[in-house]
Amino acid sequence: MLTLSGKEGDRGLAIVKAIELLKTKQREEARLLEQLDTSRFPQHIAIIMDGNGRWAQRRRLPRIAGHRAGVASARQVIESCARLGIRALTLYAFSLENWRRPKTEIEFLMRLLREYLRKELPIIHKNNIRLSVIGRAEELPAGVREDIERGMALTSSNSGMRLVVALNYGARTELVDAFNAVLEETRAHATNGELARLRVTEQMISDHLYTAGLPDPDLLIRTSGEQRVSNFLLWQIAYAEIHVTSVLWPDFNRARLLEALLDFQSRERRYGGIQPPPSN
Repeated sequence: MLTLSGKEGDRGLAIVKAIELLKTKQREEARLLEQLDTSRFPQHIAIIMDGNGRWAQRRRLPRIAGHRAGVASARQVIESCARLGIRALTLYAFSLENWRRPKTEIEFLMRLLREYLRKELPIIHKNNIRLSVIGRAEELPAGVREDIERGMALTSSNSGMRLVVALNYGARTELVDAFNAVLEETRAHATNGELARLRVTEQMISDHLYTAGLPDPDLLIRTSGEQRVSNFLLWQIAYAEIHVTSVLWPDFNRARLLEALLDFQSRERRYGGIQPPPSN
């Protein structure tokens, strides 16, 4: 049964209303929605969107058909998370390693990204979603950078869900950039003696990550059945619950998202501690 904690207040009521909007004639979705506890949603969901190529291959289609089908899944997941009141959603769209793919595929992905931004940005803005991009965006094609900057500027004042798109991203590179930023700041303001005594803390690193200011993901979803994190948010997912599904990304729909949320709610999040014994 759908439950609502009294502590949630107005936000909880808003989520309940959003769930009512999500309900459709799909029996499976309705059944899953009824089992959700609105007081126990993750704050931040991160998704490794994998399987576009295999989806196309199984249908004897070109790989680009899989990427285009994956856009529809992304649209549905973004809409659903925003309506459910999820604070942040991070999508792994293009990794540093993806540059190794054929040039024609890379060029198509960049065109598809620009097409998506042009078509979806007005809807994203209308739904009060704030767009962010993490990764080495300065290495992306100029047209892509311009579209990204335009989208982030347009939505910068929005107060709803943070939609974070990881582009030209790698977690190891993010950590390298964070450490270098700490060193550069210290060199700019410290004497040689202070620099020699520098001790880096966890908070200093967190404050210089691409995701600074966002809560760490508490749910990581990986599609296509692969059981690895693929150099994605390595620092931030230290305590994330991991949900792996064999469903390929173009087939990942609202029902599969709700299944992931129910799986998350079935976990005991102890953060290294132990569950206290029940009181008599």
